Amino acid sequence: MSFSQSGNLVGEYYFQAGTENEHLIQYSLTMNSDGTFLFHAYENHKKGIPWEKNQYGKGKWNLDGKVVSFFTDNEGDIDEKNTLDFSNSKARFISKPSRDKSDRVIETALQFFKSNIFWIERLKILKRSNALQQRL
Repeated sequence: MSFSQSGNLVGEYYFQAGTENEHLIQYSLTMNSDGTFLFHAYENHKKGIPWEKNQYGKGKWNLDGKVVSFFTDNEGDIDEKNTLDFSNSKARFISKPSRDKSDRVIETALQFFKSNIFWIERLKILKRSNALQQRL
């Protein structure tokens, strides 16, 4: 893992689908520089039972090339609040190559391609920019 690559990976990632009026899904993932992560999934189904649900997960990550592997320690990371087990989860780190000097926009993201959590597999979660973080 190169330091510059892992430094680009560190930060907050966010995904939102739906609206607050009907059905809202929000995922946030914080990738820390010490190799740990925190994940929060929020669902608000106005016409569902239960209509609101929060799920949390935490653990460690490492980067090998462009692949991020996630690990959850069942004894230290799983508790009453943090119930999601990210072990065996992998995501591709997507970013604009430093050599690419074109105007093309490639948003920094993580694209999950493997997970025991079925709704995480294939999830693409975008890194929050500083401008977006200030607006929220």
